[in-house]
Amino acid sequence: MRTGQTHLFIPGPTNVPESVRQAMNVPMQDMRAPDFGDLTLGLFKDLKSVLRTKTGKVMLFPGSGTGAWEAAITNTLNPGDKVLMSRFGQFSSLWVEMAQRLGLDVEVVDVPWGAGVPVKEYARRLGADAKDEIKAVFVTHNETATGVTSDVAAVRRAMDDCFHDALLFVDGVSSVASIDFRMDDWGVDLAVTGSQKGLMLPAGLGILGVSEKALEAARGAKMRRAYFEFDDMLKLNADGYFPYTPPTQLFHGLRKSLDRIQHEGLDNVIARHHRLGEAVRRGIAAWGMDLVAEHYTLYSDTVSAVRVPQGVDARDVLRIAYEEYNASFGSGLARLAGKVFRIGHLGDLNEGMCLTSLSLAEMALARAGARIELGSGVGAAQDWLLLQHMDAPDLCVAAE
Repeated sequence: MRTGQTHLFIPGPTNVPESVRQAMNVPMQDMRAPDFGDLTLGLFKDLKSVLRTKTGKVMLFPGSGTGAWEAAITNTLNPGDKVLMSRFGQFSSLWVEMAQRLGLDVEVVDVPWGAGVPVKEYARRLGADAKDEIKAVFVTHNETATGVTSDVAAVRRAMDDCFHDALLFVDGVSSVASIDFRMDDWGVDLAVTGSQKGLMLPAGLGILGVSEKALEAARGAKMRRAYFEFDDMLKLNADGYFPYTPPTQLFHGLRKSLDRIQHEGLDNVIARHHRLGEAVRRGIAAWGMDLVAEHYTLYSDTVSAVRVPQGVDARDVLRIAYEEYNASFGSGLARLAGKVFRIGHLGDLNEGMCLTSLSLAEMALARAGARIELGSGVGAAQDWLLLQHMDAPDLCVAAE
C-alpha cells in the first residue's frame, strides 16, 4: 500500500499546482454565453506575452502539441512542398514522420541523438536553394527525448544571411514558459506548444502562435483540413468564441497558470528553470554519469537524459523508483530504451523537489546495480543552490 505523495519527475505532463487544479473545479458553463469572452480574450492576450509576440495570433486547439503540429502544417503548406527538417531525437523524428504522411517532400538531415539542430548544414542547403524550393524550415527547440536545446536564433540568422523566404516552424512544446523563447525576435512563423508542460496544466490544449507571414500563407494553402482550419478559428476567436466545443475547465486553469507566471515574471521563471536545471546536472555529474546531450551548450533546462552505467538497465531504475519509492522518471525512448532515464525539471518546481528527484534516483540506481555514492548528487546540487542564494539573497521561487 502506497502512502504519502507519489513523485512525478517526468518531462511532461508536469505537476499541476493546487491553485490551478482548484481553478478548474468549476461547473460547466455556456460556451455561447454573451460573457464567455471575458474568460477567453485575456488568455489570447497573455499567451502572446508568453510567446513574446506582439504581431502574431494565438490559437487554442483542443488536443495536444501534436495536434498543433498538424494545424501548423496543414494550414500553411501545400501537398508536395519541399521542407527542411532534422532528426536528432524521438520528437523531431515524429515531426518528420507527420510531414511525410501529410504529403510533403521532406529533406531530412539526420544527426546523432545528443546533437542539436544542424545550423551549418541548414545554412548550406538554404544557400544552395537558388530557386527557393524549400518552403519551410523546421526546428525542434527542445528535444525532450535527449535533453537537448537548439539555437533557434541561429537558424533564423542562417535563413536571413541567404535571404531565404521559407516559413520557420518551431516546436516549443517543452520549452515555452520554461526556456527563453522569442517568437518575434527570432522570426518564428509557427510556434507550437501544449498545455501540459511549462504551462502547468493537464494535457488537452494544443497552442499555436502564428505570424502575419504564416497567416498570409494560409490564405492560399491547399492542403486538406477541417477541424484545424485557421479561418474558422480566427473568425470566432475575435469575440472569444470557438467553432466547436472548447475545454472550458482547462481555460480556467490556464487563466490561473498565466496569473502565476505573470506574478513570478517570465524572466524569473526562465532563470528559475536554469538554476534548478543546473542543480540537477551537477548532481548527475557528481554520480560520474553522462548526459545524452553531447555538449554543455546544448543542455536543456527542462529535462536531463542520463546515460546509466554499463551493466545497468535503465528500465530497472525506472521500475524500482516507481514500485519502491513512489517516483516516476522519464523512460529512454526508442533507441535509448534501457540505456537512459530522464529527469524532468520544469513547470511548478522548486529546490526541494529537485533534491528529492536526485535522492530517489540515487537509491533506484543503487538498487539497480550502479556503483554510486549515496548523497553525492544531492550534495553537489545543494552546494550549487546554496551558492545561488548567497549570491542573490532576495531570490525567490514562484509564489502567489
